[in-house]
Amino acid sequence: MRVLAICGSLRAASLNRKLLRTAAELAPGGMVVEETGIRGIPVFDEDIEAKGLPDEVAALRERCFAADGLLFVTPEYNYGIPGGLKNAVDWLSRRVDGKQPFKDKPCAMMGASGGMGGTIRSQLQLRQSIQLLGALTMPGPEVFVAQANSRFDAEGKLTDAPTRAAVEKLMAAFGQWIARMKG
Repeated sequence: MRVLAICGSLRAASLNRKLLRTAAELAPGGMVVEETGIRGIPVFDEDIEAKGLPDEVAALRERCFAADGLLFVTPEYNYGIPGGLKNAVDWLSRRVDGKQPFKDKPCAMMGASGGMGGTIRSQLQLRQSIQLLGALTMPGPEVFVAQANSRFDAEGKLTDAPTRAAVEKLMAAFGQWIARMKG
């Protein structure tokens, strides 16, 4: 089972990239988690689209189509989805040859934040956006890592046992969700 994990943060040392790597580490047997980012995707512009998809967008679309499921790992900026991630969703939502990669694709999400909310609002907005596009978003369990700065060590390892357990539970449930949606 192949899962494409999309990090909504551009920062190399982001808490969400660390969380994504933890999710890959705790994935159940038989699940391979491939990490990708959104760096280099131009701002969505129909004039650019009319000339053909930018290479970065075309490559991300192909990886999404090839995956059995999509895992979004996102921060929350100003009570919402980071602009770069929303931009990537906007590009991916465009139909090419009558297809877009969210349609009937099992999806899950999680996120980490230095604040108290732990990406609750960002995940809600993301869920609304991709459900509109036909994504099969897993209803739960949910992972909102609040005060994430204190949950990772200097090497980027998630050291908080309850948070690790929550991530492991989400990944196991996601494997079951993918199997159920594909079955």
